[in-house]
Amino acid sequence: MADAIELLKKQHREVEDLFEKFEKASEGKGEQVLMDLFARIADNLAAHATIEEKIFYPSVYVGPTADKLQEAVEEHLAVKRVIADLLDMDPSDTQFKAKMKVLQEMVEHHVEEEEKQLFKSVKKLMTKEELAILGEQMEAMFNEVIQTEPRMRVPRETDEAAPLPQ
Repeated sequence: MADAIELLKKQHREVEDLFEKFEKASEGKGEQVLMDLFARIADNLAAHATIEEKIFYPSVYVGPTADKLQEAVEEHLAVKRVIADLLDMDPSDTQFKAKMKVLQEMVEHHVEEEEKQLFKSVKKLMTKEELAILGEQMEAMFNEVIQTEPRMRVPRETDEAAPLPQ
């Protein structure tokens, strides 16, 4: 059983792999392949954001991590807005691949900040046991949410743009 940080890092790697597959598929594969990869990327990102926003961030919203979490939530919102745009597009649209590239760059930036800064702070705040319990809760929620095409909730979430608890 992975702890919370290990789980999030594993999910980061999975999305990076999907982006790589999308890039390779962009070189001549059919639109359906691109659409399927986009759907997998968007579902993974949406489910990942859900477990971070509902479980991980509120659990570590103290002291030095508070500012980092405010920024992380804003980055999630920006990513969701790009996903919402992509949901209204077709892979044959001239802007589709460009928007996917922007999405990839936003996600890479977010992942880098989380892994280089936030996770280090969280490891100082929480015990291994706490991280393990959090990881179990997050994995259970992710497995539940990923079954529901979470990308389809993204447009509503960007409209609501819920801030972190104060």
